Amino acid sequence: MSQKNKLLVFFFLFIAVGIAALAYLFFVDVAVLNPQGMIAIKERDLLLNATWLMFFIVIPVFILTGWIAFKYRSENTKAKFCPDWDNSHLAEAIWWGVPCIVAAILSVMIWDSCHELDPFKPIPSTTKSIKIQAVALQWKWLFIYPDYGIATVNFIQFPEQVPIDFEITADAPMNSFWIPELGGQIYAMPGMKAQLHLIADTTGSYAGCSANLSGIGFSGMKFIAMSSTQAEFDAWVQSVGQSSSPLDYDQVLKKSSYDPQAFYVLKDTDLFHQIINKYMAMPEKPK
Repeated sequence: MSQKNKLLVFFFLFIAVGIAALAYLFFVDVAVLNPQGMIAIKERDLLLNATWLMFFIVIPVFILTGWIAFKYRSENTKAKFCPDWDNSHLAEAIWWGVPCIVAAILSVMIWDSCHELDPFKPIPSTTKSIKIQAVALQWKWLFIYPDYGIATVNFIQFPEQVPIDFEITADAPMNSFWIPELGGQIYAMPGMKAQLHLIADTTGSYAGCSANLSGIGFSGMKFIAMSSTQAEFDAWVQSVGQSSSPLDYDQVLKKSSYDPQAFYVLKDTDLFHQIINKYMAMPEKPK
């Protein structure tokens, strides 16, 4: 196969891959590109804006790479040989200046978004937020509703258009809490309390998962996050409080994987802080 034909094959292969990637994005439900809440929408927009901006560098580079390889192929004896062209100040200004400008714009965008989307920053709202305390265990999620006196395993429910104040820790190896359609992930670490503020714009059922490798049961460490109407949420809380058994934390703490959803009455509303404080014991002084 000639060099020209090889370049044409490469070009059409590149186009085919690009079309396949675009088709995948348009026809497959990618969670982070299908946001269902204010925070997730802003994170999606930041991701897309940064991607389009970087295309101003990436696309011309690919086009020029193919064009240069084709024009200066060994069979093309008519191509002009310019051994001193590498000293062109105009060329240097373009291939250093444009990336620097793009990097500067990206820096401003990311700086602003990091402050706006700070996971510890509460969501402004006239509606009172709901507090959910998430504890990463091996290999399941324990969710505590201290204001409602209930707890769940691998399932949470909350009202639509109501800010959710997550308090997150771990009583197991470090993990990462993530509901892709509602917002970004945040780490769960023993002895530490992280915060994450999310909100769902509509009712629906969203997949949650662990975003950090944490051992043999990692793949089954998934949960359902359900957004409902306020009336449905109130009825669910009442049902769990009346029909569930008391939470035995020592039993739930035992290692297990692919656990089904479970619902409990919370005996100790301070359990979350006790889990954190168990890692805060001061070491004994040497005698």
